[in-house]
Amino acid sequence: MRESPWVEALGSDLERLHPRLRAYFGTIPEGSIGHGRGVFDVVGTPRRWLWPLVALLSLDAVLFPVWERDVPFRVRNAPVDGRVDALRRFEFARGARTMVDSTSFEGALVDRLGRRGLISAQLVARVRDGMLVLESSRTRVLGIPVPVALSPRITLIERWDDAAERQHVSLVLDAPLIGRLYEYSGHFDYRVVAHD
Repeated sequence: MRESPWVEALGSDLERLHPRLRAYFGTIPEGSIGHGRGVFDVVGTPRRWLWPLVALLSLDAVLFPVWERDVPFRVRNAPVDGRVDALRRFEFARGARTMVDSTSFEGALVDRLGRRGLISAQLVARVRDGMLVLESSRTRVLGIPVPVALSPRITLIERWDDAAERQHVSLVLDAPLIGRLYEYSGHFDYRVVAHD
């Protein structure tokens, strides 16, 4: 069984992660899945003029044209042939929607977004004060690199909140000249369980 993509990307830095985060980013045993449940404080973008573009991305389960607070969600991480496939189900006011992505290690950490993976981001992983910080270094659309000057920047921070005894996740998507395109932030409980 291959290690999880994050274990491969972080190497010995994995030990610098908060112990509770190691279960999330560590290798999921064969026959098991990771399952989490929580609430996002905020999801989406308040810039409604971006919603038509975001609506196109929603067709492939990448992002959704919303700006909502206190959104219940579930996450399911499943190991598949050396990658981790993730489903995040958001309980929006207008109905549930599922975000899909697949993370693998290909000499670098690569996250393919959506059902078909038409958009991918190469990520640089660092551990800072026990947190995992992921930042995009390259973006591709249909396999074609987006010039750095035009490329959106993803920053994802996963940390353990000792006071709340919960994991916290924060993702922001920024673009040159435009600024903040999308974000989500919230907390959740997570455990690895035997797959039915």
